[in-house]
Amino acid sequence: MENQFMNQQQTSGNMPLSMNHGAHEVMDVHEVLSAAIGALNMFILLRPHVQDPELLNILDRQYAFMLDEYNITAECFKTGQDPSHPTRSYKKQMGNDTKYGLTPTQPKKPMTSANEIDDGIISGFLLSQHKMAASGKTLAALESTNPVVRRVLQDSIPNCIEMAYELSLYQNKKGYYQVPQLAPSDMQTMLNMYGQAEKAKAMPN
Repeated sequence: MENQFMNQQQTSGNMPLSMNHGAHEVMDVHEVLSAAIGALNMFILLRPHVQDPELLNILDRQYAFMLDEYNITAECFKTGQDPSHPTRSYKKQMGNDTKYGLTPTQPKKPMTSANEIDDGIISGFLLSQHKMAASGKTLAALESTNPVVRRVLQDSIPNCIEMAYELSLYQNKKGYYQVPQLAPSDMQTMLNMYGQAEKAKAMPN
């Protein structure tokens, strides 16, 4: 009798909002929240080792933003309802200029001592966290059946990308990350490889 009541409750759409989650969604959001805690912990652990005030400013602003996003994601996941505020948009505080070209540098290799940690290594750690978060949140959003959780996750993905972009710009500016380019002729060939499609005649406007 209890099972029959539960089935009727599920099919009639009267399930409590806190239970309005599919199994894949629950597992994937669990991974997202666990990874978010790991990223926040890493920011805390690395902060005392930062030397550059500019990187410290980026770290502090991103940490505060990530902490808020973690809270609203956990909140809507637990309740199935809108969180206490909508997902905000992260705004970086630097321009979009990228320095292109390669300059010979010392080969990169793993550290052999914790004393070798520097701002280049730290900014690389932080950047990796955002890349992993963007991927994890995308997968979780694609599996989410709860519309609120799905919206919070999908609105959060551009923030991961923006924070990663800010760190990549910082790394490029400081020479930690170099951006190669194709030869001009190859670049032009690639840029001209695609054209605009004509409007499909058989499809409605």
